Amino acid sequence: MKPSELRNMSTEDLVNKKVELTQELFNLKFQLHTGRLENTAKLKGLRQDIARVSTIITETSHRE
Repeated sequence: MKPSELRNMSTEDLVNKKVELTQELFNLKFQLHTGRLENTAKLKGLRQDIARVSTIITETSHRE
């Protein structure tokens, strides 16, 4: 997910996206611990996406 795409989203959409990504991260961690996760690189990518969304939320809240 590119930061330019995130900056075009509203704050509500960003918060919803963060919740969605966090839920997906939880599901992948669950799969990891049960031995069903094949691609562990997804975990790192999701954590980075969550960090990007959080950063954009912070940026937009400081502008307002």
